[in-house]
Amino acid sequence: MIGMFDRNSSGQIDFDEFAALWKYVTDWQGCFRSFDRDGSGNIDRNELRNALTTFGYRLSEPFIGILMRRFDRSGKGVILFDDFIQCCVVLHTLTSAFRQHDTDMDGVITIQYEQFLTMVLSLKL
Repeated sequence: MIGMFDRNSSGQIDFDEFAALWKYVTDWQGCFRSFDRDGSGNIDRNELRNALTTFGYRLSEPFIGILMRRFDRSGKGVILFDDFIQCCVVLHTLTSAFRQHDTDMDGVITIQYEQFLTMVLSLKL
């Protein structure tokens, strides 16, 4: 996350950049808590589905399973706070890159293989 707030690409963040990072994290903390319905301190599959649906994503159950496996570092079927942020940021970043090619907003793009690789490898994830 430091890289996201390192505006001058120095590899470090100054006080103002740190303040922005702190606000970002506390905003995410509030978001996380609002979807952690059972107060367990983690997000389960149903809570993740609810969060992503609230954010406007219409994702299939198999894809929710992929996200759970990818971002559940504990292997307990739940996503912790920092992994929740990462999941949401990755999903948002990939969606934004996809939308640059989805000019008619129909959820379908046609790109060449190298275009796809360039698109994905150019992203800051």
